Amino acid sequence: MKLSQFKFNLPEELIAKYPSRHRDESRLLVVHRNSDKIEHLVFKDILNYFDAHD
Repeated sequence: MKLSQFKFNLPEELIAKYPSRHRDESRLLVVHRNSDKIEHLVFKDILNYFDAHD
């Protein structure tokens, strides 16, 4: 993966100026590469993607 793959235009109005008061409620986008399924979740759901030994 190359750093250049992460270059894109992002409008200023979409850039957060301050952190969310409830950071665990930040949005999380999950892309399943094997099925191309996309999920829109909240960050606290990230725990569902870790195994017990992670």
